[in-house]
Amino acid sequence: MHQFDKVELVRYEHPERSREALEELTREAEVLLERLGLHYRRILISSGDLGFSGAMTYDLEAWAPAVGQWLEVSSCTTFTDYQARRANLRFRPSQSEKPMFVHTLNASGLALPRIMAALLESYQERDGSVRLPDVLHPYVGCERLTPE
Repeated sequence: MHQFDKVELVRYEHPERSREALEELTREAEVLLERLGLHYRRILISSGDLGFSGAMTYDLEAWAPAVGQWLEVSSCTTFTDYQARRANLRFRPSQSEKPMFVHTLNASGLALPRIMAALLESYQERDGSVRLPDVLHPYVGCERLTPE
């Protein structure tokens, strides 16, 4: 799956909280993967592989056992003040201080098609049914998907 729909999460932060905010954004996505019971890993992207404007990025990848691959399901990035400078996004910490550029961060919400693939592959039983994670039962209305 090379193309998928996703939700983008955007945060504006005080420069002193930029790194902490990146950890929070990444952790929020990790919690969702944990609640789904998926095996995942967090990868710190090397600076040589970052996009031009990114300062630091974590990718989250879920394991897809049927294909034996890790699928990227989220990417969380801090751009420090790069985007803010281009858009002139500033704030004034107090009345007596000079305006400062905010730090911008974004994270992709979990890529639904890839999450579905990882769920189906991870929870499929020998009879072809799929045991759903407990956290999904109230939303799906059943504990298992069965082939017709």
